[in-house]
Amino acid sequence: MTGTPPDKPDRFGDEVVPGKCPDDRITILSTRLLANDWGVLTRYTLSYRRRSGTTQVFTRETYDRGDGAAILLYDDERQVVLLTRQFRFPAYVTGHREDLIEVCGGLLDHDDPATAMRREVGEEMGVEIGEITPIGCYYMSPGSVTERIHFFTGAYRPGMRIGPGGGLEGEGEEIDVMEVAFPEALRMIGDGRILDAKTILLLQHAAIKGLLSVRGAGR
Repeated sequence: MTGTPPDKPDRFGDEVVPGKCPDDRITILSTRLLANDWGVLTRYTLSYRRRSGTTQVFTRETYDRGDGAAILLYDDERQVVLLTRQFRFPAYVTGHREDLIEVCGGLLDHDDPATAMRREVGEEMGVEIGEITPIGCYYMSPGSVTERIHFFTGAYRPGMRIGPGGGLEGEGEEIDVMEVAFPEALRMIGDGRILDAKTILLLQHAAIKGLLSVRGAGR
């Protein structure tokens, strides 16, 4: 799930500037741009009116690299899901040495979510998908990261493969495409082989909604 650094991150609504916010508890006192490279790191000083009526002044930093999209591709005839495995540097620097197993995903890069999702599926998985189903748009780390991820599911068949996938070498991607039996994918959550939150969310969604059978997944 990568993408080019956005000239202006994909955002809905107006840019936050000093002054009163629509929520009258908050007044933005100042903003300071700390970095504008792969993403935009901004420090805000704000006044916050607490429920007690007292006012507190504090700072917060936000990291904005635009919004993203992720999809679980599944074959309900063969009861399998299509996942990726790739190197993730932020995981590496926290001590995780194995490549991460994930659903397909990427930044919107100024496309609408469905268009971006089809692009990423082609690049990463080598699949040309048909109809996809949106299930929601969620914050994944709202304490500091502004990114929202648009989640989708989509049925696929082996005949939809149009290439090997693997991602874009120019963006540093080297992605393995994995076809995994659905019960095994659920076991991979339990034993720690899958650690990516968006992947866990989509696999659990598939189980709850009955998109695939959980028989054989165990506890």
